[in-house]
Parts: sequence; C-alpha cells; structure tokens
Amino acid sequence: MVGDWSNGSGSGNGHGNGNGHGNGHGNGNGNGNGNGNDSEAGSGFGADSAADGAGEALAALAGRGRILRRPAPLGTAVIGYGYWGPNLARNIAECPQLKLEALCDQDPTQLQLFRQRHPDARAMRELDAVLVDPAIEAVVIATPPQSHHALAKRALEAGKHVLVEKPLATRLDDAHELAELAAAGERVLMPGHTFIYSPAVNTVRDLIRSGVVGDIHFITSSRMNLGKYNGDGVVCDLAPHDLSILLYWLEQPVVEVAASGSSVLRQGVPETAFMTLTFAQGQTANVQISWLAPRKLRQMIVVGSQRMVQYDDTASDEPVRIYDRGMDMLPPTPANFGEHQLIYRTGDVVIPRVEPAEPLRLELEDFAHAIRTGEEPRSSLALGIEIVAAVELAEASLRAGGQPLALPLLADRAAA
Repeated sequence: MVGDWSNGSGSGNGHGNGNGHGNGHGNGNGNGNGNGNDSEAGSGFGADSAADGAGEALAALAGRGRILRRPAPLGTAVIGYGYWGPNLARNIAECPQLKLEALCDQDPTQLQLFRQRHPDARAMRELDAVLVDPAIEAVVIATPPQSHHALAKRALEAGKHVLVEKPLATRLDDAHELAELAAAGERVLMPGHTFIYSPAVNTVRDLIRSGVVGDIHFITSSRMNLGKYNGDGVVCDLAPHDLSILLYWLEQPVVEVAASGSSVLRQGVPETAFMTLTFAQGQTANVQISWLAPRKLRQMIVVGSQRMVQYDDTASDEPVRIYDRGMDMLPPTPANFGEHQLIYRTGDVVIPRVEPAEPLRLELEDFAHAIRTGEEPRSSLALGIEIVAAVELAEASLRAGGQPLALPLLADRAAA
C-alpha cells in the first residue's frame, strides 16, 4: 500500500465549468469503431429477387451500408477519492466511452461516500484487487504527487492504461521510466493537464495561432487563492497548470527557469512563488502562484505586437477579452530632430463568445479516444515530461536562491 491517498490529489479545481471552444478530441470518440459484420447485406438480394417485396425492402436496407456498433465502454477505476477524485468519478460515470468500475482508496470514510454516490461501482481498499481485475482496462490516479510514480508504475506493469493527474511524477527520471514502461507495454500513459481542454484556453490559442495577437512579447500569469495547502509546496501543486497552458499556447519548450518564493507556515514548503520562464524563441513569462491570497485569482495576459488578450478563468461569462491596445515606435525623421517617436494605440475591446463545456469531461473523452485509436492525446506524454522537467528545475532554482537555471531541450536530454 502507498501512503494515505485520500488527502487530496493536489490538483486545482474551479475549471469544471470552462467556457466553450476546444472540441478538439473529445466529441464522438466512441463512434465509428467496430463495424457490425452481421449487418453486411446485399449478396443474397440480386436482380433475380427484385420482384419479391420483402427482398426489395432488405436490398434497400442493405444499400444503406453497414450498421455501426458503438464499442463497449472501457472499464475504468479511480485511484484516490480525495480532493479531485469525486470530480473524476462523476465524469467517468457520465462519459459514454468509459464505465466506472471501481474506486480504490484506503480511507473507509471515502469508500462509504463513494458507495453512496455510485452504488453500481465497487469500492476497494487494496490496489492489487484493481490491478488483477480483467474488467478494469484503465485507471485514473488522483493521489498526492509523491505517490504518482509508484502507483502508475504498478498499473502499467499490470497492463492497464493510465491517466495520472498532474504532475506525471515529481522527478524527471521517474517520468522517463513511466514513459518507457508505457511504450514497452503499448499502453496509453496520459498526464492530466485539464486546463488545455478549457474552451477559453483554446480560444486564446486560436487567437495566437491565427496571428490576431501578432508576435508574442511576453505573458503574465497570476494563480492565487487561500489554500489548498499541502506538503509538496506551491510550485509542485499549482505551477503545472500555468506551464501546461503556456506550453500549449506558445508551442515551444522552456529553456530557462528562475524561481523565488516564501515559506511562512513551514520552512522549506513555499506557499508563494514567483517564476520567470524563458522559451526557446526568446519569449518570457512571469508566473505568480500562491496559497496565501484573500480571494481566488486565475488570470493570464498575453502581450503581442498587434493586440493584448486577457484570460480570466474565474469569469464564467466573459473569460476572454481582446484589447486592441499597444505602443508603436515611429522611426526618426528630420521633423522630430532624429528622435524616435512613441505612439500609443487604444482601440476596441472585443469579447468573443465562448461556448461552455466541462474540460475534465473533454479530457476523459480524449483519454478513451487515445486508447481506442492509438492517437496521441492533446495532453500528451511529451507535454507531461516537459512540465515535470520545468517544475523540478523551478524547485532547484528556489533552493539556489532564485538563480536562473538552464533546461536542456527534450531532444538533448534524450541523447545524453
């Protein structure tokens, strides 16, 4: 048995009601696989039987092609029923591509709560019971981060597909070991970075990709609230959210990290941290994360050469705002005595419509789709490994008093 799993997964909440854009992988994943062979028709109803009324009807049905059969849902177990586990269990139970088979948790109180909410699923205390069960094809791990590697390793070795709530692991070497196990066993190993399924996050990504924002100068991010405290520190707890969004938006790796922080309640466990990230093409991002704030704040601002974009995860009705604002530098001319002239640009504010959708549901549908098709999920293993590497380096920078540390590219790390 590994630790006390019920003390929360350390995953941020509040993005369950994200606002509507990224339909990426999640819709209709269960359709189109397993065409029903028994529906094949036509060979027995040729021209000779066309005069027969029943034959004509059957031939007409045969002409419509095969009847598509929806594959059976994938039996899935949730490991850990603390902070994030109930949300996972609810969404798995509601997802047509998945079937909630069981929960595994060592806390009897949590098991009883699960039984009340999901009477058709089994509640187990021992992980071995989950791993040997042939009805369970996939597991979703929602336990404290320090247990992720050990639990995911056992599940992969048992032949299960695995979704691990962020972070994939707390050490880069452990993340690489899990990736090797998944590849060797031909199993899906997916990190749970739910924010990249947020419709609002995908709206901003589309704005960046389409050139509306222009060249990205820098990004600022603030993610603060009062709690939820855990012994892993605020960087391990909250930074994966911002890192996943930044990597998803910029589509380039982090090459340098500098981090400073403050430990108020317990020495060595920072409750507040400030990170400066440098990306491969030179863009920078400043990230502030904290458990010690009077109210919840989840806001990111993208500053580009053409426009600025504000993403506010707490604004359910207007999560994205596009500002036609900025500064332009005019070249020097004789009229201004050879000096550069600064022009302030203030235009319209556009609030795009963002359709609501639950990011966690889209993430789980993507997990099922990856298992069925072998396609890489949006929250890819490479993304998860990149985030583990950046978090590990940020914590090293914290210990070094904020010293900037270089992060080798994934290709360079693989070759080393």
